Amino acid sequence: MVPGLDFTGGPGRLLLVAAVFGIINSTLRPLLTILTCPLIVVTLGLFTLVINALMVLATGRLSESWNLGFTVSGFWAAFFGGLVVGLVSMVLSLGTGTKPASSQSSVGSLQ
Repeated sequence: MVPGLDFTGGPGRLLLVAAVFGIINSTLRPLLTILTCPLIVVTLGLFTLVINALMVLATGRLSESWNLGFTVSGFWAAFFGGLVVGLVSMVLSLGTGTKPASSQSSVGSLQ
């Protein structure tokens, strides 16, 4: 789907790549978001696209070193791959109908 992102392997390897991406995303992403908070604010959130690219790039590097079959040819391939991941995530969250927790307290509803 994105030139420069390649996967060769079966469903088992694909699940392993997804697990690697999930672990990287859950550990490195919060750290990078905190460290680059000023850049995120100055760029009005656009720097999060770079963070997404770094997550895809790190997944590609680990997958290559562990022979999982997922390769990323460079930063721009990772950037557009991160853009696709972000768009799919947004569409799935809209499709599931999940809403963020309301900021109102439940104390008012007890009366």
